[in-house]
Amino acid sequence: MDLARSKRLKNMTESKIQSEIMAACNKAETRAWRNNIAKLQVRGRWVNFGIPGKGGSDLIGFHTMTIEPRHVGQKVAVFLAIECKTETGKASPEQKNFIEFVRSRGGIAGIARSASDAVKLINQYQPC
Repeated sequence: MDLARSKRLKNMTESKIQSEIMAACNKAETRAWRNNIAKLQVRGRWVNFGIPGKGGSDLIGFHTMTIEPRHVGQKVAVFLAIECKTETGKASPEQKNFIEFVRSRGGIAGIARSASDAVKLINQYQPC
């Protein structure tokens, strides 16, 4: 990593990284949205929000791919989960488990510390 990029990344918050990743991903065949994880009490009952709850990635979405040879020309959306971290940020065990779960089911999942990391994650995807 070059010095200029290293200095830039040290000053970035996860929120800024998420925004840059969403802008980079929301082009052509990929869409990503913020996955807000929360718990709220409504009329005396706790309601969980976000996918899948604790450990869910910061961004979720899909990447459209053309399947071959049986489905030539048809497109399919591949589930996408991106955990956004600062240069020094670490994924929790629950976040690592969710990433592995998505990957084991044929989805695209990983940790990104920049928009270029997220684009690389998507571009390196190889279906099972």
